[in-house]
Amino acid sequence: MAATQVLQSEWTKIRSVTSTIWTLSLAFVVSLALGALISIVTRSTFDTMPARDQLSFDATYTSFAGMGLGQLAMIVFGVLVVSSEYSTGMIRTSLAAVPQRGTFLFGKIAVASALAFLIGFVTSFGAFFLGQALLGEHRASIGDPGVLRAVFGGGLYMGLIGMFSMGVAAMLRSPMLSLGILMPFFFIISNILGSVDATRKVGQYLPDQAGGHIMQVVTPPDDTTPYGPWGGLAIMAAWVAAALVGGYAVIRQRDA
Repeated sequence: MAATQVLQSEWTKIRSVTSTIWTLSLAFVVSLALGALISIVTRSTFDTMPARDQLSFDATYTSFAGMGLGQLAMIVFGVLVVSSEYSTGMIRTSLAAVPQRGTFLFGKIAVASALAFLIGFVTSFGAFFLGQALLGEHRASIGDPGVLRAVFGGGLYMGLIGMFSMGVAAMLRSPMLSLGILMPFFFIISNILGSVDATRKVGQYLPDQAGGHIMQVVTPPDDTTPYGPWGGLAIMAAWVAAALVGGYAVIRQRDA
C-alpha cells in the first residue's frame, strides 16, 4: 500500500473512533476552562500576594495553568490512537493490509501527531488570549518579549506529549498498561522527583519538566535548571524520539 493510502486509511480510522475525537476536545476545553478560572482568581488576589511573587509574576504562564490537566487528555489520545487496534484485534487486519510495519506505524503517528499539534496550538493560543483578557491590568501582550515564543511553545509541548504517549503505547501495545504507566509518571513521579532536593537534578530532565520551560516568560527566582526554554524543549524532543524508536523496534520484532 502506498504511503498516501496509509495516511488516508489512518485518518479514516481516527475520525471514525469517537473516543479519540472526544479526548482532543477535552484537552482543549479543560485547558481553557481551568486556565480561565486560575486567571480570574489570580486577578482578584494579586494585590494580596507577597511582593516577591508580584515581582516574579508570569502572566503568560498563569493562563497556561489548565494545560497541565489538559495534557492528561492528550496522553489518553496518544495511547488510544496507537493501542486501540491491539485491544480490539484489528491490528492483524491492519498489518495484513500494510505489511511494511514501519510505514504502518509512522503513517499512524504522522496523522495523529498532525491532529495533536493542531489542537495543541489552538489550545495554547486560545488559553493565552482568554487568560490575558481575564487578568485585566496584569495581562501580557503577545508582542511582549518572550510571549510569542511561550505561546507557540505551548502548542509544541502539547503535541510532543501526544507523540511521546504514542511511542510508549507502541512499545507496550496495551491501553491499560500504557495509561497505568504514563499517568503516574507525569502526575506523581515527575512532580515528586522535581520537588525533592535530592532528586531535583534528575527530575529537571524528565520530558514534562524540561519541555514545560518553553511556556515560561519569567524565570522563577528558585529556578536552577542549566538550560533555557528551547534547550528544555530539545530534551523533551529527545525523549519523544527515543519512545518512537522503541515503538518501531517492538513492532518490527514482535508478532501482532
